Amino acid sequence: MTAPLHGVTVVDLATLFAGPLAAAFLGDFGADVIKVEHPAKPDPSRGHGPARDGVGLWWKVLGRNKRTVTLNLSDPDGAELLRRLLADADVLVENFRPGTLERWGLGPAELHAVNPRLVITRISGFGQVGPYARRPGFGTLAEAMSGFAAATGEPDGPPTLPPFGLADSVSALAAAYAVMLALRARDVTGVGQVVDLAIIEPIMAMLGPQITWYDQLGYVQPRLGNRSNNNAPRNTYRCADGRWVAVSTSAQSIA
Repeated sequence: MTAPLHGVTVVDLATLFAGPLAAAFLGDFGADVIKVEHPAKPDPSRGHGPARDGVGLWWKVLGRNKRTVTLNLSDPDGAELLRRLLADADVLVENFRPGTLERWGLGPAELHAVNPRLVITRISGFGQVGPYARRPGFGTLAEAMSGFAAATGEPDGPPTLPPFGLADSVSALAAAYAVMLALRARDVTGVGQVVDLAIIEPIMAMLGPQITWYDQLGYVQPRLGNRSNNNAPRNTYRCADGRWVAVSTSAQSIA
Protein backbone atom coordinates (compact mmCIF):
# COMPACT_ATOMS: atom_id res chain seq x y z
CA MET A 1 0.00 0.00 0.00
CA THR A 2 1.12 3.57 -0.66
CA ALA A 3 1.73 5.42 2.59
CA PRO A 4 -0.81 8.21 3.21
CA LEU A 5 1.80 11.00 3.15
CA HIS A 6 3.62 9.71 0.08
CA GLY A 7 4.50 12.71 -2.09
CA VAL A 8 4.62 15.18 0.82
CA THR A 9 8.03 16.79 1.33
CA VAL A 10 8.96 17.98 4.83
CA VAL A 11 12.00 20.13 5.58
CA ASP A 12 13.07 19.72 9.21
CA LEU A 13 15.15 22.62 10.56
CA ALA A 14 14.45 21.80 14.20
CA THR A 15 16.85 20.45 16.83
CA LEU A 16 16.54 18.25 19.89
CA PHE A 17 13.11 16.83 20.48
CA ALA A 18 9.67 18.31 19.75
CA GLY A 19 10.28 19.50 16.18
CA PRO A 20 12.41 16.58 15.00
CA LEU A 21 9.97 14.09 16.54
CA ALA A 22 7.04 15.77 14.79
CA ALA A 23 8.90 15.45 11.48
CA ALA A 24 9.70 11.81 12.29
CA PHE A 25 5.99 11.10 12.84
CA LEU A 26 5.24 12.52 9.40
CA GLY A 27 8.05 10.41 7.94
CA ASP A 28 6.58 7.31 9.56
CA PHE A 29 3.57 7.70 7.28
CA GLY A 30 5.45 8.25 4.05
CA ALA A 31 6.55 11.89 3.96
CA ASP A 32 9.97 12.58 2.45
CA VAL A 33 11.74 14.32 5.34
CA ILE A 34 14.89 16.35 4.67
CA LYS A 35 16.77 17.15 7.86
CA VAL A 36 18.80 20.37 7.72
CA GLU A 37 21.67 20.75 10.21
CA HIS A 38 24.31 23.39 10.78
CA PRO A 39 27.61 22.20 9.27
CA ALA A 40 29.59 22.91 12.46
CA LYS A 41 26.87 22.47 15.10
CA PRO A 42 24.69 19.48 14.24
CA ASP A 43 21.59 18.48 16.17
CA PRO A 44 22.63 18.08 19.86
CA SER A 45 20.51 14.95 20.14
CA ARG A 46 23.31 13.14 18.29
CA GLY A 47 25.25 13.22 21.56
CA HIS A 48 22.40 12.56 24.00
CA GLY A 49 22.21 9.29 25.90
CA PRO A 50 23.67 5.87 25.20
CA ALA A 51 25.31 5.11 21.86
CA ARG A 52 26.13 2.03 19.84
CA ASP A 53 29.07 1.92 17.46
CA GLY A 54 29.58 5.62 18.10
CA VAL A 55 26.06 6.61 17.01
CA GLY A 56 23.63 7.99 19.59
CA LEU A 57 20.52 5.85 19.84
CA TRP A 58 18.32 8.83 20.69
CA TRP A 59 19.45 10.38 17.42
CA LYS A 60 18.60 7.15 15.63
CA VAL A 61 15.05 7.45 16.96
CA LEU A 62 14.63 11.13 16.04
CA GLY A 63 16.48 10.83 12.72
CA ARG A 64 14.53 7.88 11.34
CA ASN A 65 13.05 8.20 7.87
CA LYS A 66 15.12 11.32 7.14
CA ARG A 67 17.71 12.43 4.63
CA THR A 68 20.28 14.87 6.00
CA VAL A 69 21.91 17.95 4.50
CA THR A 70 23.90 20.81 6.06
CA LEU A 71 23.26 24.53 5.64
CA ASN A 72 24.45 27.61 7.49
CA LEU A 73 21.21 29.58 7.48
CA SER A 74 22.78 32.71 8.95
CA ASP A 75 24.92 32.97 5.80
CA PRO A 76 23.12 34.57 2.82
CA ASP A 77 24.21 31.73 0.54
CA GLY A 78 22.84 29.15 2.97
CA ALA A 79 19.58 31.07 3.30
CA GLU A 80 19.22 31.18 -0.48
CA LEU A 81 19.81 27.44 -0.72
CA LEU A 82 17.04 26.90 1.83
CA ARG A 83 14.65 29.05 -0.21
CA ARG A 84 15.42 26.90 -3.24
CA LEU A 85 14.85 23.75 -1.19
CA LEU A 86 11.51 25.05 0.08
CA ALA A 87 10.27 26.14 -3.33
CA ASP A 88 8.92 22.63 -3.95
CA ALA A 89 8.38 21.53 -0.33
CA ASP A 90 5.06 21.10 1.45
CA VAL A 91 5.99 21.52 5.12
CA LEU A 92 8.68 23.32 7.09
CA VAL A 93 9.31 22.46 10.76
CA GLU A 94 11.46 24.85 12.81
CA ASN A 95 12.04 25.62 16.49
CA PHE A 96 14.36 28.61 16.52
CA ARG A 97 13.72 31.32 19.05
CA PRO A 98 11.02 33.67 17.67
CA GLY A 99 12.51 36.31 15.41
CA THR A 100 15.53 34.26 14.33
CA LEU A 101 14.26 33.23 10.90
CA GLU A 102 13.03 36.78 10.30
CA ARG A 103 16.50 38.09 11.09
CA TRP A 104 17.91 35.81 8.39
CA GLY A 105 15.30 36.89 5.84
CA LEU A 106 13.51 33.56 6.16
CA GLY A 107 10.30 34.58 7.90
CA PRO A 108 6.85 33.40 6.74
CA ALA A 109 6.35 36.41 4.46
CA GLU A 110 9.60 35.75 2.60
CA LEU A 111 9.03 31.99 2.42
CA HIS A 112 5.44 32.30 1.23
CA ALA A 113 6.65 34.64 -1.49
CA VAL A 114 8.76 31.71 -2.72
CA ASN A 115 6.11 29.02 -2.10
CA PRO A 116 2.57 30.15 -1.16
CA ARG A 117 1.53 26.51 -0.49
CA LEU A 118 4.17 25.93 2.19
CA VAL A 119 2.90 24.94 5.65
CA ILE A 120 5.26 26.60 8.14
CA THR A 121 5.29 24.88 11.53
CA ARG A 122 6.91 26.93 14.28
CA ILE A 123 7.55 25.34 17.68
CA SER A 124 8.80 27.42 20.59
CA GLY A 125 8.52 27.56 24.35
CA PHE A 126 5.78 30.19 24.52
CA GLY A 127 4.67 30.92 20.97
CA GLN A 128 5.58 33.57 18.40
CA VAL A 129 3.69 36.43 20.08
CA GLY A 130 2.91 37.47 23.63
CA PRO A 131 4.86 38.64 26.69
CA TYR A 132 6.97 35.46 26.94
CA ALA A 133 7.54 34.98 23.20
CA ARG A 134 11.21 35.99 23.22
CA ARG A 135 12.07 33.82 26.20
CA PRO A 136 13.87 30.54 25.54
CA GLY A 137 11.79 27.56 26.54
CA PHE A 138 12.29 23.82 26.87
CA GLY A 139 10.03 20.92 27.75
CA THR A 140 11.15 20.92 31.38
CA LEU A 141 9.89 24.48 31.83
CA ALA A 142 6.57 23.52 30.26
CA GLU A 143 6.24 20.51 32.56
CA ALA A 144 6.78 22.80 35.55
CA MET A 145 4.84 25.90 34.47
CA SER A 146 1.84 23.94 33.16
CA GLY A 147 1.13 22.45 36.59
CA PHE A 148 2.10 18.90 35.63
CA ALA A 149 5.01 18.72 38.07
CA ALA A 150 2.95 20.25 40.89
CA ALA A 151 0.36 17.48 40.57
CA THR A 152 2.90 14.66 40.22
CA GLY A 153 4.63 12.86 43.07
CA GLU A 154 3.84 11.57 46.54
CA PRO A 155 1.64 13.68 48.86
CA ASP A 156 4.54 14.34 51.23
CA GLY A 157 7.11 14.73 48.44
CA PRO A 158 8.23 17.54 46.13
CA PRO A 159 6.80 18.37 42.69
CA THR A 160 8.11 15.73 40.30
CA LEU A 161 9.29 16.00 36.72
CA PRO A 162 9.05 13.07 34.28
CA PRO A 163 12.29 11.17 33.56
CA PHE A 164 11.85 11.66 29.81
CA GLY A 165 10.78 14.40 27.39
CA LEU A 166 7.05 14.34 28.08
CA ALA A 167 6.19 17.92 27.07
CA ASP A 168 8.31 17.65 23.93
CA SER A 169 6.70 14.37 22.93
CA VAL A 170 3.17 15.68 23.48
CA SER A 171 4.08 18.80 21.50
CA ALA A 172 5.41 16.64 18.67
CA LEU A 173 2.09 14.83 18.43
CA ALA A 174 0.20 18.14 18.53
CA ALA A 175 2.46 19.60 15.84
CA ALA A 176 2.02 16.59 13.54
CA TYR A 177 -1.75 16.86 14.02
CA ALA A 178 -1.66 20.59 13.27
CA VAL A 179 0.35 19.95 10.10
CA MET A 180 -2.31 17.53 8.89
CA LEU A 181 -5.03 20.11 9.54
CA ALA A 182 -3.02 22.75 7.67
CA LEU A 183 -2.49 20.39 4.73
CA ARG A 184 -6.22 19.69 4.67
CA ALA A 185 -6.93 23.44 4.70
CA ARG A 186 -4.46 23.87 1.84
CA ASP A 187 -6.40 21.33 -0.19
CA VAL A 188 -9.37 23.68 0.10
CA THR A 189 -7.72 27.10 -0.18
CA GLY A 190 -4.49 26.37 -2.02
CA VAL A 191 -2.59 28.42 0.55
CA GLY A 192 -0.22 27.19 3.25
CA GLN A 193 -0.80 28.28 6.84
CA VAL A 194 1.59 29.12 9.68
CA VAL A 195 1.30 26.77 12.65
CA ASP A 196 2.33 28.54 15.88
CA LEU A 197 2.76 25.91 18.59
CA ALA A 198 3.93 26.75 22.12
CA ILE A 199 5.35 23.75 23.97
CA ILE A 200 3.55 24.74 27.15
CA GLU A 201 0.09 24.47 25.58
CA PRO A 202 -0.29 20.78 24.63
CA ILE A 203 0.80 19.55 28.06
CA MET A 204 -1.64 21.96 29.70
CA ALA A 205 -4.37 20.39 27.57
CA MET A 206 -3.27 16.95 28.81
CA LEU A 207 -3.97 17.99 32.43
CA GLY A 208 -7.67 17.56 31.79
CA PRO A 209 -10.07 19.61 33.93
CA GLN A 210 -7.49 21.04 36.33
CA ILE A 211 -7.59 24.56 34.87
CA THR A 212 -11.39 24.54 34.79
CA TRP A 213 -11.52 23.26 38.38
CA TYR A 214 -9.34 26.14 39.49
CA ASP A 215 -11.21 28.73 37.41
CA GLN A 216 -14.66 27.63 38.57
CA LEU A 217 -14.01 26.34 42.09
CA GLY A 218 -10.57 27.57 43.14
CA TYR A 219 -9.62 23.90 43.54
CA VAL A 220 -5.95 22.90 43.13
CA GLN A 221 -5.35 19.20 42.52
CA PRO A 222 -3.03 17.82 45.23
CA ARG A 223 -0.26 15.29 44.71
CA LEU A 224 -1.69 11.79 45.24
CA GLY A 225 1.19 9.54 44.20
CA ASN A 226 -0.25 6.63 42.21
CA ARG A 227 -3.70 6.98 43.72
CA SER A 228 -6.83 8.55 42.26
CA ASN A 229 -9.79 10.33 43.85
CA ASN A 230 -12.07 8.95 41.17
CA ASN A 231 -11.57 5.20 41.34
CA ALA A 232 -10.16 2.48 43.59
CA PRO A 233 -8.19 0.30 43.68
CA ARG A 234 -5.78 2.32 41.58
CA ASN A 235 -2.08 1.93 42.32
CA THR A 236 0.97 -0.23 41.75
CA TYR A 237 1.04 -3.26 44.00
CA ARG A 238 3.91 -5.57 44.84
CA CYS A 239 3.12 -9.25 44.41
CA ALA A 240 4.33 -12.22 46.43
CA ASP A 241 6.97 -13.02 43.80
CA GLY A 242 8.45 -9.51 44.16
CA ARG A 243 7.12 -8.24 40.85
CA TRP A 244 4.83 -5.25 40.46
CA VAL A 245 1.37 -5.02 38.95
CA ALA A 246 -0.58 -1.89 38.03
CA VAL A 247 -4.33 -1.97 38.78
CA SER A 248 -6.95 0.60 37.84
CA THR A 249 -10.70 0.05 38.14
CA SER A 250 -13.67 2.38 37.67
CA ALA A 251 -16.64 0.06 38.32
CA GLN A 252 -17.48 -3.15 40.18
CA SER A 253 -17.77 -4.95 36.84
CA ILE A 254 -14.13 -4.12 36.10
CA ALA A 255 -12.94 -5.14 39.56
